[in-house]
Amino acid sequence: MKVLFIGGTGLISTAASELAARQGMELYLLNRGRREAFVPEGANVLHGDIRDRAAMERLLEGKHFDAVVDWIAFKPEDIERDVELFAGKTNQYIFISTVATYQRPPSHYIFDESAPQHNPGWQYAVDKIACEERLMRAYRETGFPATIVRPSHTYGETAIPFAITSGAHPWTLIDRIRKGKKIVVPGDGTSLWTITHNTDFAKGLVGLLGNTQTLGQAFHITSDEVKTWNQYLDAIGQAIGAKPQPIHMTSACISSFLPEFKAGLFGDASNSYVVDNRKIKRFVPGYEATTSFERGIRQSIAYFEAHPELRTIDEALDARMDRMIAAYENFLAGIE
Repeated sequence: MKVLFIGGTGLISTAASELAARQGMELYLLNRGRREAFVPEGANVLHGDIRDRAAMERLLEGKHFDAVVDWIAFKPEDIERDVELFAGKTNQYIFISTVATYQRPPSHYIFDESAPQHNPGWQYAVDKIACEERLMRAYRETGFPATIVRPSHTYGETAIPFAITSGAHPWTLIDRIRKGKKIVVPGDGTSLWTITHNTDFAKGLVGLLGNTQTLGQAFHITSDEVKTWNQYLDAIGQAIGAKPQPIHMTSACISSFLPEFKAGLFGDASNSYVVDNRKIKRFVPGYEATTSFERGIRQSIAYFEAHPELRTIDEALDARMDRMIAAYENFLAGIE
């Protein structure tokens, strides 16, 4: 099977690239080549910029793929471009969307693929919804071979996931725990949440490649493991041998001090929901997420311990958290 990944070297996509290559697929990774990127053994690299229309037309001339996956499409104009570039050049085009497109707050705590899509408070989700709508219009009007995949909160060994943390400097969370600093947890920490390891997501995604029965449809690919934020924080503490000191704040309070987290909190992380994965299991027989969070987070900690250059701290965010927590505790003390 001949497959093209647009991207394919990011946090979520790397595991899928590795699995596809390991399964013997003829895998091509479209990469701009501006920075060193991991390429799995057996994969091929096409150097090019998907945003350069003329260059892409030359690069794709005479080529045809059984499946194309765009990992880096975020806005409807990205889909517009891909529909024009890949019409007649692939049997299946997979768009990586997100479960963040679903209604927030949810009308029901269990989501299947038919759940209402409405999340106006988060531009990321709004754009992904617009992408899906444009793609489905292309499928209906011209038969463009579209499949939609919606992951949830997905991580790998190079990430340490949590509700309030630094994406660029994930070791900041571990540093705070080890120093005995308070860890900000949204609400009372009992929101239900699912975090999926990228190797589990890869099994579902790769299992869909080349399956033309998926055209015109959407699929969740997440773990079935559901925990609260309190439980996730406890698991991280156990992985590093230190007891976290949580401090619980409302999302509104957190957003007042850290406004960059507002959209993600109200549009996703502070809402309880459970993802229904029955559909992906029907289309990919045997699909099962097998990496528990306890196991996955230990792998992440071990990776960071082995790579000291990655154990960087977001000093600015760390200081802002300290100020926020101090102000909040002073407020509580004033009430008492």
